[in-house]
Amino acid sequence: MNTTIIDVRTAEEFGEGHAEGSLNIPLHELAERVNEIKSLNKPLILCCASGGRSSMAVQFLVQHGIKCSNGGSWRDLQIETININN
Repeated sequence: MNTTIIDVRTAEEFGEGHAEGSLNIPLHELAERVNEIKSLNKPLILCCASGGRSSMAVQFLVQHGIKCSNGGSWRDLQIETININN
């Protein structure tokens, strides 16, 4: 895949299931990890359980000059990933 998926749910939620290949950077850690996120060299898609937290994360990251989009639910992204790879 030519994108990086960042799941902004908690580590506990991420551990219960996540989109294949996604990174877990919880919403409350974004501010301290901005430089790490800026160093990723692929387009970013953010996700969470329903799209609410990822929407907040997109707004925050865009304010820091990071291009990204809201992918909504990680479950929807997982389905899209499976469909793309098959």
